[in-house]
Amino acid sequence: MKFYGLVDGSDISLRNYLNTLSGVDQIGAEARAAMLATRSIKTTAKSWAIETAISMVDLTTLEGADTPEKVRALCTKAVRPNPADSTVPSVAAICVYNDMVDIARKQLDLIGGKDVAVAAVSTAFPSGRASMEVKIQDTQDAINAGATEIDMVIDRGAFLSGRYIEVFNEIVVIRELCEGKAHLKVILETGELVTYDNVRKASFLSMLAGADFIKTSTGKVTPAATPPVVLVMLEAVRDFHEMTSHRIGVKAAGGIRTTKDAIKQLVLVNETVGADWLKPSLFRIGASALLNDLLMQRMKIRDGYYPSPTYVTID
Repeated sequence: MKFYGLVDGSDISLRNYLNTLSGVDQIGAEARAAMLATRSIKTTAKSWAIETAISMVDLTTLEGADTPEKVRALCTKAVRPNPADSTVPSVAAICVYNDMVDIARKQLDLIGGKDVAVAAVSTAFPSGRASMEVKIQDTQDAINAGATEIDMVIDRGAFLSGRYIEVFNEIVVIRELCEGKAHLKVILETGELVTYDNVRKASFLSMLAGADFIKTSTGKVTPAATPPVVLVMLEAVRDFHEMTSHRIGVKAAGGIRTTKDAIKQLVLVNETVGADWLKPSLFRIGASALLNDLLMQRMKIRDGYYPSPTYVTID
């Protein structure tokens, strides 16, 4: 792996590169995110935004109480979010723990959801605190079970201690396991990174190491996908594309629960990296409750009134 010609894979090269990155103007980032959040979306554009957001959802269940029956039901919803309306698009992916990957893949294939990916959280999710041997086995198990997307967590303790090369090398190893088999999403857990400068550094480190996507959060830590954090990550992706011509995706996860939240994310994408990123291959929204609200808002636009909350299936 050539690391895009920006680093040579050594500790000193990586550290020197990260230290040359421009800092983030905290006030400016927060002000711009707040300004973009005020953009009004008219009816036609809102309909398009809702359809697009549905197609970008990674429908997620990551609970200790997950059962095969719950995962199968979620897969059915992923393929046909509204059983009464076949025009509603399928979601992008189902995101589950390793032991549910095989169940999800078989169910999706059984009901015509071959285009819905199965994403598995990996590398000792959500803490990232385990030996490299465990992280490798964790990832390999998911790929063997049929996962075509791996959502790995970085070791935030190593990153915050300045051990950047450890984090970098872990991503490189997982990238090699995924090569030709699965897309790699690298979870930064931005709520634990403390500063926007750290978010920018972790974004670049992950992209240099081979991430296909950079992802905000596990959904287990708050704050998560706040608009300023997503903005900083989108700006990192934009700058990386300008340097290398490679497009890296962004996944916003944690705290996105309403249609209004989702549309704010799409505005951020359009205004920061442009319309080329407004597709599931380059932007995802990790969520569970969000899909129900998107469906209700879609029906409101179509029928002129809100359906009962019990009209849509409960996750």
